[in-house]
Amino acid sequence: MKYGRILSINMPVAIVIACLLALLPGNAWAIQSHGPPEGLYVHQMAHVHCFLALGYLLWDIRRSSFAGQGWRYLQLFCILMLFWNVVSFVGHSLAIHIDPDMISATSYFFGRIHGPVTVHKLIFYMTKFDHFIAVPALFFLYIGMRTLYNSIENEDMEGDE
Repeated sequence: MKYGRILSINMPVAIVIACLLALLPGNAWAIQSHGPPEGLYVHQMAHVHCFLALGYLLWDIRRSSFAGQGWRYLQLFCILMLFWNVVSFVGHSLAIHIDPDMISATSYFFGRIHGPVTVHKLIFYMTKFDHFIAVPALFFLYIGMRTLYNSIENEDMEGDE
């Protein structure tokens, strides 16, 4: 009872603070470029580490033979994120070989690759669409976690009866 009262008192304050932060943004500095070459090395090592961690998670889920739709969604998440890691790793590696003068950028999010088109440039361009892999992966993570939560909640309800 005590915690519910504290949350109900602080909820309006939290909403006001969230609205102020959303309506009066400052510089968030959310986009950070890595300095060459150490930043790229660390970033690539992070991709390898993430790949190994997701590979272990996928292996452990399959080894444990967990049953249920939520676990299948979690496996799909792992597979897509493994693929995303490979695509991102290749894209970062190819970026080293692309001459910066061959890319004209009007802003951070918009750019064009100038000809002639080579295999390196084509693959580099295709790796820039990695969000087509990452977004569905995160969707499967969400659906999987929600399904697992609902199945546990349903088991608790059945146990109480």
